[in-house]
Amino acid sequence: MTLIYRCISEDDTSQFCHRVSEALSKGWSLHGSPSMAFDPLKGVMRMAQAITKEIEAEYHPEMKLGQQ
Repeated sequence: MTLIYRCISEDDTSQFCHRVSEALSKGWSLHGSPSMAFDPLKGVMRMAQAITKEIEAEYHPEMKLGQQ
């Protein structure tokens, strides 16, 4: 088994929650707590959530993590 990692980031909108929820529905697990930071250039709060997933395949840098 290979553990893969990705970080979802988005403006603090419902779209962020939908992206995380979609990943969870596809077998990804939350890794740590979400992070929030103010983006002064856009004038909005930004969210980030790390997620992990165990897969049968061997990791390689070319794999599209969101499609696992």
